[in-house]
Amino acid sequence: MLAEHYCRDILSGKRQGADARILISLMGIPAISYEAILRLRILAYSLGLLYTKRLPKPVISVGNITAGGTGKTPIVELIARYCLDRGKRVAVLSRGYRGSAQGRPGIVSDGLNLLMSPDEAGDEPYMLAEKNPGLMVITGADRYAAGILAMERLKPDIFIMDDGFQHLRLYRDLNILLMDHERPLGNGRVLPAGLMREPRSEIKRADLIIYTRCESKDVFDHFPGIPYCTAFHDIADMVRAPGGETVPISSLSRKRGTAFAGIAEPDSFFAMLDKAGLDILEKIRFQDHCNYGEKEISKIISVSKSASADYLITTEKDSVKLSAYRQRLGKIYSSVLEVKIHDMNPLAVRLEKIICCGESK
Repeated sequence: MLAEHYCRDILSGKRQGADARILISLMGIPAISYEAILRLRILAYSLGLLYTKRLPKPVISVGNITAGGTGKTPIVELIARYCLDRGKRVAVLSRGYRGSAQGRPGIVSDGLNLLMSPDEAGDEPYMLAEKNPGLMVITGADRYAAGILAMERLKPDIFIMDDGFQHLRLYRDLNILLMDHERPLGNGRVLPAGLMREPRSEIKRADLIIYTRCESKDVFDHFPGIPYCTAFHDIADMVRAPGGETVPISSLSRKRGTAFAGIAEPDSFFAMLDKAGLDILEKIRFQDHCNYGEKEISKIISVSKSASADYLITTEKDSVKLSAYRQRLGKIYSSVLEVKIHDMNPLAVRLEKIICCGESK
């Protein structure tokens, strides 16, 4: 787990030095092969050898060009709420990563009822469905097939494709690309020598870029010619797990905690806790999309006990996977993240076009 974050720091460009150069050199040859395969795939779509399919309702895609860690889920949630507030029936199409039902299309929520467990759906789809009444969530590796299932059974007005930038099989009416404004391309290399899922040239497919983790709206425009917004994530509330009452952050100000996270960028979560003024004694990093078991739970309890911490705190994504261990973990909170966009207009204008397009179909 530490090795995963160590390698990610190198591939993102955070860590420099001889060890970084050696690792990147070792990964150089497979990266060349991987990029060649990517370019052939992209060429096949452009020549019509592979087909892009279109759903009968508008599709908004939210995705990355780098592997993980740009805060997709809160942005998907923000867009979903915007459309729901306009009276639209909204369905999120998710791959359902690491859910036991991954692969075949399945309905996590019909907008009224949760129909899958976190283990079946995956942490992100389940969290979206649980937090947002009225939002329909469908999983499936083939997002077109998942969309057809939704059309047949749920009749949505608008689709949001989560993590869809590379899913060229499904046509999108609005293609939103999320990028970390500090390191938008990591070290600039494709996997496995870097974090890039595709060559830099494919950024041109984006209709809008949202630069995340921007405390200021004034940032360097990395890709002139593509409209952009800037956004940052902050902790809005704390929820006493499991599914308990919401409490203000200030209620923890005189207590000491242990924080843990199994996400791509745990340090960004820990930084938000520090910014909120919480006294965090220990910070535990697990692998991204960690499936918590006895080993992880024992470590959390042991570290927290040794530090004499008063409480545990984790992310919403982690919290949905801990129901079997609530009693053992004791006093535990999940942080409710809120995304804030400095200037909503570039995004709002494009969402309004999608909403109007959906009304005309």
